[in-house]
Amino acid sequence: MAGTDSSRDPVLGGPVVILVKPQLAENIGAVARAMLNFGLTELRIVAPRDGWPNDNAYAMASRADPVLDAARLFDTTAAAIADLTRVHATTARRRDMVKPVLTPRAAAADMAATLAAGGRAGVLFGGERAGLDNDDVALAATIVEAPTNPAFSSLNLAQAVLLVAYEWFQAGDDRPPVMLDAGRTADAVAAGDLLRFFARLEGELDAGGFLKPPEKRPTMVRNIRNMFQRAGLTDQEVRTLHGIVSALIRPRGD
Repeated sequence: MAGTDSSRDPVLGGPVVILVKPQLAENIGAVARAMLNFGLTELRIVAPRDGWPNDNAYAMASRADPVLDAARLFDTTAAAIADLTRVHATTARRRDMVKPVLTPRAAAADMAATLAAGGRAGVLFGGERAGLDNDDVALAATIVEAPTNPAFSSLNLAQAVLLVAYEWFQAGDDRPPVMLDAGRTADAVAAGDLLRFFARLEGELDAGGFLKPPEKRPTMVRNIRNMFQRAGLTDQEVRTLHGIVSALIRPRGD
C-alpha cells in the first residue's frame, strides 16, 4: 500500500523503540519506515553491527529520514533505557523468568497508561538472528508476545516493530483501561536509577558470598532483578531500599 501526503498533519509521539544489536542497516531503515507509518518517532539503537549512521538504512527507509536523523546510538541496553520508567521486551521464545506476558494490543494500553501518568515507556527489540538475550529481557517489566502460528512464530525485525506500532496507533484514544496506579506510575523510578541499585545490591551479595556458585550467578541475578521489576518500584521506594542495604552492611553498634 502506498500513500504519503506531506500536506496533512502528522501523528507523532508515543513510546520509544529500542533496537538491540541489529545486524543489517537495511532492517533499521525498514523499522524507521514502520515506525513513521504509525506515528512513532523516537528510535534508539544499541551497538549496531554495521555501524551508524549508515546509508543503506536511509535507502530502505522510504522517506522516513526524520526518524533516522534523530536516532540515538548507545553502547549498552542499560544506557539506552536509563531514562525510561517502564520497559517492555519483545520475544517469541519462552524464558525461564516470571514476568507478565502481554499481546501487542495489551502492551499498547499499558504504555498509554504510563505516558498518561507522566512516565516514559519503551519497547526492546532484539537482533535478527537471536533476538534479545536473557539479560536484556531481565531489564523489562513485561514481555510482549504476538499471537502467531506456534509452529512458525519468528518475525523479522521490521515486522515485529510494525505489529507493536500498529496496535499503538490503532487504539488511538480508545485504548482499554489498564490497572496501573497513576500516582505510582508518575513517580516510577527511572531504569538507570534502578540499575544502579541492582549493581549495588549485587555487589554486596557478592561480598557476602550469596551469589554462589559462580556458574549459577547469572540466573540468580536475573531472578533477583525480576522480583524487583515486578514490584513496579517508585523512586522513593528505591531510595528506601538503598537505606536498607546501608543498614544491613553497617557494622553493629554504629
